[in-house]
Amino acid sequence: MHDGPLTGLRVIDASTILAGPLCCQILGDFGADVIKVEHPVAGDSMRGHGHAKDGIPLWWKEISRNKRTIGLKLSTPEGADLLRRLAATADVLVENFRPGTLERWGISPQQLQELNPGLVVVRISGFGQKGPYAHRPGFGTLAEAMSGFAHLTGEADGPPTLPAFGLADSICGIAASSATMVALWARTRNGGKGQVVDLSLLEPIMTAVGPGPTVYDQLGVIGHRHGNRSTNNAPRNTYRTKDGDWVAVSTSAQTIAERVLRLVGHPEVIDEPWFASGRERAAHADLLDDYVGGWIAERTRDEVMRAFEEAGAAVAPVYTARDIVTDEHVQAAEMVVKVPDADLGEVLMHNVMWRMSENPGRIRFTGRPLGADTDDLLVNELGCTPETVAELRAREIVA
Repeated sequence: MHDGPLTGLRVIDASTILAGPLCCQILGDFGADVIKVEHPVAGDSMRGHGHAKDGIPLWWKEISRNKRTIGLKLSTPEGADLLRRLAATADVLVENFRPGTLERWGISPQQLQELNPGLVVVRISGFGQKGPYAHRPGFGTLAEAMSGFAHLTGEADGPPTLPAFGLADSICGIAASSATMVALWARTRNGGKGQVVDLSLLEPIMTAVGPGPTVYDQLGVIGHRHGNRSTNNAPRNTYRTKDGDWVAVSTSAQTIAERVLRLVGHPEVIDEPWFASGRERAAHADLLDDYVGGWIAERTRDEVMRAFEEAGAAVAPVYTARDIVTDEHVQAAEMVVKVPDADLGEVLMHNVMWRMSENPGRIRFTGRPLGADTDDLLVNELGCTPETVAELRAREIVA
C-alpha cells in the first residue's frame, strides 16, 4: 500500500505544543517520513497534555502518529551537530522555539541551508520572527485574546470567552501544513532552493475571526459579543429541546430562513420587509428566537431533527465526544478510525483530515515512546557507532 502523495519527503518536527506537531502530523498522514526531535529527558510537553490511560498519554497517540522519534539535546554542541546531520537529509524542518534560539545554538535556518540549500524551514512562534513582540512568550491563549476572538465570544453581558481547546494552535497548524506545501512547490520552480516560512499563532486566527480590521477601517465599527447569535442572520442560536438536549439552527441562506419560520408555524413574518435581509433579521433576533425556541422546547431532539430534515431546514445536534463516535454519518464517512497500537491494543482517533481519490493518506502507526527510533536514525542512517550513541545517551544528550 502506498503511504500517500508525500512519500519520499522527509520532515523534521522540532516543535512542541500543538501547532507545529499538528502541521507535521498532517504531512505524515500523507506519507512524509516525519522525524520527531524531542528533549532527551523532558520529551515534548505534549506528552503531558490531556488524559492518560495507565500512564500512557492518549493525545500523544494521535498528534505524533506517523512520526519516528529521537531525543536530542539541541542546546549542546553534540546535539546541535546531530540535528545538522539530520537536516542535511531532510526537505522540511518545523520549529517553534522562541525567535533567536536556533541562532544561539548555531543551527539557524541560514546555517542549516548552507548544508542543505533545498531545506524549507517553517518557523512558528507566538508573534512572528520580527516586531516589538517577537521575543514575548507566545501561546494560543494569547492569540485567541489578541485576534479579536475572545472579544466576540460569550454572552453580551458576560466576560470575553476563551475556547476550551487549542483553537489558535490548531488553526495555525493547519495553515502551517499549507504554507509548507506552498514553499515546497516554490522550490520546484526556483531551482530547488529552499526558504524560511515565518508564521505566527496570531495571524491565522485573526483571519478566521473575519474582516474586523477592514470594517473598523472603513466604518469605525467594532464588533461586540452576542452569545450564540450572529450579526449576519437570524434565527441563529442553540435551542433546548423538551428532553433536555440542545440543537443548533443556522439560517445563513434566505430560503432556509423561510423554511424554518414556516416549520415553526409563523409564515406571516416571511412577508415582513425586514425578513428579506439577513442583517435585518438579526435585528429582530428576539422575536425569531422566541418563535423557534418555543417550538423546539415542546419537542424532543429526535422530533426536532426529523421535522427539520423533512422541511429541508438546517439543524444539528450539539454533540459530546460520545455522540460523535456513535453518529452514523461520522462512522460511514470514516471520520474517526480504529488504529492498532502497541500499548493500548487499538485506539479510536480522527482520520486523516481529507480524502484524496488517487493518493489517499493513512495512519501507519500511532505516537511512539521517546527515543524509540534513536538507534535506527543515528546508527543506521547517520553512521554513528553504537558506542558513541551509548556515550551520548549516558550524558543525556540523546535518548
